[in-house]
Amino acid sequence: MKLSKVLENIEILESKGDLEIDITNIASDSRKIFEGGLFFAIKGFTLDGTKFIDSSIKNGAIAIVVESDFDLSKTKENITYIKVDKIRRTLALAACNLYDNPSKKLKVIGVTGTKGKTTSTFMIKSILEKHGFKVGLIGSIAVYIGDKELEITDRTTPESFVIQKYLKQMVDEKVDIAILEVSSQAMITDRVTGVDFNACLFTNLTEDHISPKEHKDMEDYFNAKFSLMKISPFIVTTLDNPYTARIPKLLPNTPIKTFGIKEKSDIMAKDLKPTNASTTYTLCMEGTESEIKVSVPGEYMVYNSLGAIGITSYFGATMEDFKNGLDNFKVFGRSELVPNKLGLTIMIDYAHTPSSLKSILETVKPYTKGKVICTWGVGGDRDAAKRPIMGEISGTLADFTILTSDQVRTEDPEKILREIEAGLKKVTDQYTVILNRTEAIRTAIKMATKDDIIVIPGLGNDLYIEYNGVKYPYDERVVISTIIEEILGNQKREPKGYIF
Repeated sequence: MKLSKVLENIEILESKGDLEIDITNIASDSRKIFEGGLFFAIKGFTLDGTKFIDSSIKNGAIAIVVESDFDLSKTKENITYIKVDKIRRTLALAACNLYDNPSKKLKVIGVTGTKGKTTSTFMIKSILEKHGFKVGLIGSIAVYIGDKELEITDRTTPESFVIQKYLKQMVDEKVDIAILEVSSQAMITDRVTGVDFNACLFTNLTEDHISPKEHKDMEDYFNAKFSLMKISPFIVTTLDNPYTARIPKLLPNTPIKTFGIKEKSDIMAKDLKPTNASTTYTLCMEGTESEIKVSVPGEYMVYNSLGAIGITSYFGATMEDFKNGLDNFKVFGRSELVPNKLGLTIMIDYAHTPSSLKSILETVKPYTKGKVICTWGVGGDRDAAKRPIMGEISGTLADFTILTSDQVRTEDPEKILREIEAGLKKVTDQYTVILNRTEAIRTAIKMATKDDIIVIPGLGNDLYIEYNGVKYPYDERVVISTIIEEILGNQKREPKGYIF
């Protein structure tokens, strides 16, 4: 496509070079540029894209988009330069143009919220597939078309040019509906600008992502997510959350379907019957009642299923689809029970906020014959205020807590654990602190009986631990298996290795 066409309907402040050259690819990562590429030199939070212009040219970039303060007088003669304002928005719109606006050629569902986004997207996908749709998914675990995994992802919402590339592939492969997990940062950084949403689900909003690098306060956090609702022609949300309950009044002219367990809503669940492996409830919807089984335990999973039912009903899904789509349903890293040779109950989850930790511990505690052993930590460079709160929650609800490292990032891991411990020791002395995550999991496994449950919140589907800017491979399922093989005497104990 001609560069002038890629930049159609985009305001150019200044340009230098030929705008009629042929562009074949687009990226803000110089490593993803190849011959005929258009490179966006974005000055990000940690990296300055202008420092990668030369490497993008070596990889095949023939045109560079820069921000308004860039001096074009010192640029190379054989490369086209375009200066724009709002470079991230320009990247998103240019990607839409290059890939011929794929979101307009299929149905797109957006899912946002503090917790439940990933599980909700998989529930929606499962129900829609039971109804007969071909479904694509772009989320924090991976990108899928049907059962085909296209790429494992490491963030909730990819960059805009990646989204458009995959939406184009979904159009080419005759996908009916694409589901897109949308973070607050994605809204702030224009990653979904240009996406033509047909419906959006707002799961909930709870304390998280409040830090100097993210949101200054909860209102700022809400507004970032709410901006997705403002561009959606149809909304599904819960009235049981004080933030999302505001949406119907804020958008009185937008069709909205509500769900909940407590507040009177369009879609409701009652008579919940939870176990460690599933939850059954009565679905009340459109004047009818029917029994639904969700094969992932927890009240919060009921909320996720209600949101999924609300969204999928908009696309024609039936009660039979709801039942078939939610039964025998599993999500990698979300209340995931790990099979093991010792016959222990070991659950991996992504819980990393006070509300999500409370939910998972309240779910398993009533149905565990023995002890609830909670082995966890929290991520560095994130909201520190939640740490003692989560410590107190674990100390109150778990029978024994093992504090350990999580995604350390650039913080001092010992400082993180001290801040959690401040809340924990207020309510119990039944805990220990083991900095090395593998050693902490080993301790939990060795102390557990078959009547106990080991809950390992935090990493969930993450297959790495980030320490001082480096992501080291780390799969808790493999760690658990290795430890148990060692206990059974089938292999030698491996060295501790890194701090985690």
